[in-house]
Amino acid sequence: MKILSLLPWLDWIVLCFFLAMWVGYAWFARRLAVYKHSILAASNRFRLRWIRVSLTRDPRVLDGIITQTLSHTPSFFSSTTIIIMGGLLALLGTTDKAAELVREIPFSQATPILVFEFKIIILIAIFVYAFFRFSWSMRQYTFVALMIGALPTTQFFHDNPDKQEDYAQRVAAMTGLAAETFNDGLRAYYFSFAAMGWFFSPLFFVLTTLLIVAILYNREFHSDVLNVFDDGN
Repeated sequence: MKILSLLPWLDWIVLCFFLAMWVGYAWFARRLAVYKHSILAASNRFRLRWIRVSLTRDPRVLDGIITQTLSHTPSFFSSTTIIIMGGLLALLGTTDKAAELVREIPFSQATPILVFEFKIIILIAIFVYAFFRFSWSMRQYTFVALMIGALPTTQFFHDNPDKQEDYAQRVAAMTGLAAETFNDGLRAYYFSFAAMGWFFSPLFFVLTTLLIVAILYNREFHSDVLNVFDDGN
């Protein structure tokens, strides 16, 4: 409980601001995607198109390879996140040296060792959240593989054309959920860079948070990649 008295009220305010911007942007991006083109929404359309095509080919070896490739990225980030958390936990044992290094930076603000450790714990919590999102994305891609493996034959869809779209929508929805969960983990990585600004000063923390939100918004709603997706539609 000593941290409650050591951490200045300004730091509590900027920490709440950081969390509000993170949660608020996630909610804003999800709501805005309903009315405005976003990378996730555009890529979901291509996921649906992919599944529709997969229903017309037999065997579906290519679709299994695609699913395996998609699951490799969250698997890589999950492993990387564990390494990062291990490094941060090791840093807790040498906080005096790390704090001294930060103090030497001209615009940084001197903080007590306990406060410095608290900031590291916040950073660890961010990566713990990212790990859970990446690992859940891996699990969801496993479900996608199961759904693709359980798809009926092309002859079944030829005899029952009314069921083809239902199968395509359900598999594409599962693939979209896996991608959205991965996006949550990747967003946590972005905000971890903003949290690093807190080690220097509360003002720098606010500026880096606003910068990260601007970068995320630009990449999700105004990037060149999004223009390519839209041209593809």
